[in-house]
Amino acid sequence: MALLAQDSAVPCALVALTVFRAPAWACLICFTSYKERTRICHIFAGIQGPELEKCQEAFSSAFADLADIEINYDERSHLHDAFTQMTHSLQEIAAAQGSFNIAFPDAAEKMRKVIMKLKGGFQDVARRFLCYGCYSKACNFPLDCPVQDLTVTRGQQAKFSCTVNFQLPKEEITYSWKFAGGGLRTQDQSYFRDIPRAQGYLARIRPVQPTHSGTFSCSVLHDQRPVARLYFFLNVTSAPPRGEIELQVSFRNVLRWAPKETETLEPWRPSLGELLARPEALTPGNQCLLAALAAVASASTTLMVWVFFRWYFKGN
Repeated sequence: MALLAQDSAVPCALVALTVFRAPAWACLICFTSYKERTRICHIFAGIQGPELEKCQEAFSSAFADLADIEINYDERSHLHDAFTQMTHSLQEIAAAQGSFNIAFPDAAEKMRKVIMKLKGGFQDVARRFLCYGCYSKACNFPLDCPVQDLTVTRGQQAKFSCTVNFQLPKEEITYSWKFAGGGLRTQDQSYFRDIPRAQGYLARIRPVQPTHSGTFSCSVLHDQRPVARLYFFLNVTSAPPRGEIELQVSFRNVLRWAPKETETLEPWRPSLGELLARPEALTPGNQCLLAALAAVASASTTLMVWVFFRWYFKGN
């Protein structure tokens, strides 16, 4: 992890390290001056004497738990303001004849709560500030992520997902997309131009054309400040030759083809004449059945004729 140059926003802080024998209270060293700390103990314990040394020891012990604090780099000003307010409060307690054995632990606990609110749970600006030594360092999550390569055939669909592997806050997160065309694979922001209509974390191109070949960049923003930038290099390949496409289409048509007339087995339904013509048709049982059918037909005919004549003569 690369360490950056020591921060100049905390002048004279390191001079006091040997005097107060700490980086054990490093946040206090970074955000308060030697003069401020000495004045507080002078008010509590006097200009000189054993009580002054006891005051300095108590000051160091009270802030020992704030040794290895790490915050977002942009939060330095907020933490500096909190320490400034703390020094004023301690001076007021000292002037009122308060006890530094009680005042220092209370002040350290209040500052610990303030720092816990500032530490955050996601990457802020890819740079962090460490109280231990009063310097900044590169963040574990670099702002620019490695380029991801994607190869898509012309006419198909390309999809990009702008997601990161660390927790993002639920509010004030926005996404912006840019494009560097001409088949360029780069992370240099000077080559990119904005894509106004792309705003969400998902982007899709269809159908893909050769003009889409290049690098797409997605910036994840929190409160308009960059959290991470992702890059996608889209390589557009040519479609197969026309003859090959036609052959593939013909082959798919053959697989989907079904003949309109197919050979099927249907049950045989012979006519009455065909049944009577067969030798095995006139069995005794069939003969009785035919006789019964003939009798029923004759009776039905006789009944219909009788009904007709009765109706006819009754009308005359």
